[in-house]
Amino acid sequence: MDNNMESMLEVYLFEANDLLEHLDEILLNCEKANTFDSDSINEIFRIMHTIKGSSAMMQFNSLATISHKVEDLFFFVRENGIDSQYNTELFDLMFKSSDFIKDEVAKVENNEPLTTNIGTFEQEINDFLKKISDGAQGAAEAPKTPAAPKEPAAQSNAASTAAPAAPARMESVVVLSEFDKEYPYSVKVFFEEEAQMENLRAVMLVQAITDVYTDIKYLPQDIETNPSSADEIIKNGFQVFFKEEHGRNSVLKLIENFVYTKNYTVMNPPENAQGTAPSEKSAEAEKTEQTPEQTATTHTAVKQNLINVNLSKLDNLMDLMGEIVITESMVTTTPGSQKAGIDNNFTKASRQLRKLTDELQEIVMSIRMVPISGIFQKMNRIVRDMSKKLDKDVELVLVGEDTEVDKTIIDNIGDPIMHLVRNSMDHGIETKEERALTSKSAKGTVTLSAQNTGGEILISVQDDGKGIDRQAVLEKAKRQGMLKKPEKDYTTREIYNFLLMPGFSTNSVVTEYSGRGVGMDVVKKNVEKIGGDVTLSSEFGKGTKILFKIPLTLAIVNGMKVSVGDTVFTIPINNIKQLFKITNESILHDTDENEIVMVRNQYFPLIRLHDVFNIETKITDVSEGIVILVENHEKAYCIFADVLLGEQQVVVKGLPAYINQYGIKETGISGCAILGDGSISLILDILDLYNNN
Repeated sequence: MDNNMESMLEVYLFEANDLLEHLDEILLNCEKANTFDSDSINEIFRIMHTIKGSSAMMQFNSLATISHKVEDLFFFVRENGIDSQYNTELFDLMFKSSDFIKDEVAKVENNEPLTTNIGTFEQEINDFLKKISDGAQGAAEAPKTPAAPKEPAAQSNAASTAAPAAPARMESVVVLSEFDKEYPYSVKVFFEEEAQMENLRAVMLVQAITDVYTDIKYLPQDIETNPSSADEIIKNGFQVFFKEEHGRNSVLKLIENFVYTKNYTVMNPPENAQGTAPSEKSAEAEKTEQTPEQTATTHTAVKQNLINVNLSKLDNLMDLMGEIVITESMVTTTPGSQKAGIDNNFTKASRQLRKLTDELQEIVMSIRMVPISGIFQKMNRIVRDMSKKLDKDVELVLVGEDTEVDKTIIDNIGDPIMHLVRNSMDHGIETKEERALTSKSAKGTVTLSAQNTGGEILISVQDDGKGIDRQAVLEKAKRQGMLKKPEKDYTTREIYNFLLMPGFSTNSVVTEYSGRGVGMDVVKKNVEKIGGDVTLSSEFGKGTKILFKIPLTLAIVNGMKVSVGDTVFTIPINNIKQLFKITNESILHDTDENEIVMVRNQYFPLIRLHDVFNIETKITDVSEGIVILVENHEKAYCIFADVLLGEQQVVVKGLPAYINQYGIKETGISGCAILGDGSISLILDILDLYNNN
């Protein structure tokens, strides 16, 4: 595939997926209201028309055919309305159509062959159109509907007035002259050079214009059927003709704000020539002047300051940013840089370098941030489908959907969240009969929540269903030989952690949504892949909550360096609440002889890093070292280290796979960082460090 086609394919896939997400959102809202309002009907028609046109140009026949059939269906609905008795059937048919198109687009993305046998589904859409048209008109068969929206008949017949043997350029001139007589007011639009598929952009613009003003003509005329019309639009622009001045003026703002418009020219007939035939000019003159005897004013469009950027470019930019941070650290910590005589200048320069590096990092990070709403909104469809198939009455509640997360994280948590929502629907929420026997409301609730705590993102999936039977989990773990100590010694947290292990499931029945080898262990693995952590909590009879704790970004963190023997650790600044010295008299012990420190009249457990990691050090007396009070959303405790080395911005590097297989991450190490002198620092995970020691 050449670069141009590959670029066009990227544009096609981006727009198709975006339109399909929007389609699902419209359908879900309409289904909740149990009606198709006029705006939704127009929007669905426009979506299908756009997908049809772009798919036809890319020669994706299955996509073009089905979207064309649905477009015809909604053309009829738009023009004639639909009896409410058909609403449920239409919703089901539209969701089925949406799923078919999504599957075909996914095949395009994966370079798989598209479906060729679509006759049965095509006939299903035709039969439904016939049914509603028979109901509306009493006719024996469905009317033949045009594919284009509200297009005047003269538009398609205009070309026939030209002699068949005439060159294409002369034919355009003849058509142009005819348009000028009856449609003397026009606008010529040029699209941005980066827009690509200019004929598709023209189709989209026509759709938008005809929603406001229907009686128009346009050149080129064959924008939907002739891919080469894109070349003509690039060269000569896309011209839209109007009968009346007020009609044209009513859409100028729309044209100006159209996302692909570069500039547009408003053309008026001379005052004494409106409605008269243009003077005779050669074909070349016509081509040059475009519209005879017209006065023109060109406007530059007011552009929305948004562009689409390939994610791989942002990944490369982030990698480069990380290298800059490391290099900046190396420069500012070079021993020779602090020699007498250059100290002041160097200090000023290094401060300025740090300031610029911080600003650059902030910009780079912000570019990669996208709202989590895209993933959350997709779950509406899953809840809707499963509610119907499982006959459960369930509502999806979204909290914090505007929370922004790194794009890489977004790409990795979609599947885990979907799996958890399915689990909640399948295992968690009771059937209508079971729920009627409880004091709960008849409607079950699945809540998706996202929260930015500063250094990390907390994402939870919670239901108010039956909860997890602690004893049943423990008994199954025992049957599978997973117990390593007496049953009575297992905490609730440890018991629930069995659910996160490979091959463990409490579901005894294989359903469409579970029991197919994809368990909670896969969810845990996917979240850990992006540096996150999964915790599970439940109350039997009341519900279950699964929490993801995910770093805000995967690349750079502000950390405090501490040393223990010859080892350097980095503690994320966001987790640090206080640093202080203590004496031996400050150490207390609980009933299990664990060390405790009192800070601000509160008692906190003390974890000695040299004991946890078996590091040889001369500093074991607490009065000689440093104590750091740390906390996250779950725990607060104290860490004892040898020496405080100072704050530094570090680039997070994942641990190699051959080290991860030994469960290093579970001991409390989330990754590593390269310091300015080339040495390695281990980055601590505050929650895992506490939970596993």
